[in-house]
Amino acid sequence: MNLVCSECLAVNRVLDAKMTDKPICGKCKQQLLPTHPIDLTDKSFAKFIARTELPVLVDFWAPWCGPCRMMAPAFAEAAVLLSTQVVLAKLNTEVATLTASQFAISSIPTMVLFQAGGEVARRSGAMNAQQIVQFAKLH
Repeated sequence: MNLVCSECLAVNRVLDAKMTDKPICGKCKQQLLPTHPIDLTDKSFAKFIARTELPVLVDFWAPWCGPCRMMAPAFAEAAVLLSTQVVLAKLNTEVATLTASQFAISSIPTMVLFQAGGEVARRSGAMNAQQIVQFAKLH
């Protein structure tokens, strides 16, 4: 399985049998499947989504958004629960305006699930950790 390092964007090949062994990047030694949401930017988004073979659930948010801030701890909890099955990432729509407009993000928080580089599902509105996990597993 190919996993992109969220720190240096190196593409790493990890055997399926080693996915639960906390694999690290061969280039920068960072954990490839962190138990917390990673931050994506306009610069890192396309490569990370296209080259990561695990599903990637992206929370499109903004710092001024009350529901976004309320959902942040639940999203972090879901990252722990899904760490070997789905990569959870956050994209600040105030900073990454190109990516937000590319995906027509008009309300936040909006979660988009990507698989094999393409959008699979989308849902807007704040959710608790169990709802986030169910959303990711359903699709």
